[in-house]
Amino acid sequence: MLIIILALLAAYLLGSIPTALWVGRAFFNLADIREHGSGNAGATNTFRVLGKKAGTFVLLVDAFKGFAAAWFLPNFLLSQGLIQPENLFYFRLACGVLAVVGHIYPVLAGFRGGKGVATILGMMLAIAPATVGVALLVFLAVLGTTRYVSLSSMTAGVAFALLQLLPAFRPANPLQVWFGFVLAAMLIYTHRANIGRLRAGTESRVPLWGKK
Repeated sequence: MLIIILALLAAYLLGSIPTALWVGRAFFNLADIREHGSGNAGATNTFRVLGKKAGTFVLLVDAFKGFAAAWFLPNFLLSQGLIQPENLFYFRLACGVLAVVGHIYPVLAGFRGGKGVATILGMMLAIAPATVGVALLVFLAVLGTTRYVSLSSMTAGVAFALLQLLPAFRPANPLQVWFGFVLAAMLIYTHRANIGRLRAGTESRVPLWGKK
């Protein structure tokens, strides 16, 4: 039980790694990226403030945090005989959620992090890779059309939840369907300020293919 608790704590601490904050300090002499752009420590704001290379790096690391928490930690517990195979899915959810919570409320950065999109992406890649692949296509389609990352993220989250209702993407465990809708609701909640800016027409667009 102690090792299981430590694994769950490790999932939260893994998610709490403030990648954007540390990249800004280490390579751009930026004290706190949260004082610039949209005011959060996520990949989108890194793209906006520090550029494509830094943004891509932060995106990949933040996604890996979610994947590592939901894949490696539960697999370790399983390999050590600490959990049963039929409980693996539940531990994937638990570790993944804790990583996302850590990213949004990081103890290593004063509990002010990002919106959790990249970490959710990594987490769900460990749980439902095929469904995530289609949701990513939805994200790219909306982003290419509107250039709003916030709208693309929310649309992809809703698409992921709805896709799981289709026979081709329906998971074996019904809890995953409900969890998909919880994730979609969480994405909408964490983007509530963006929704206000979208309605007011003041939301920032990201440049694509060199366009400003």
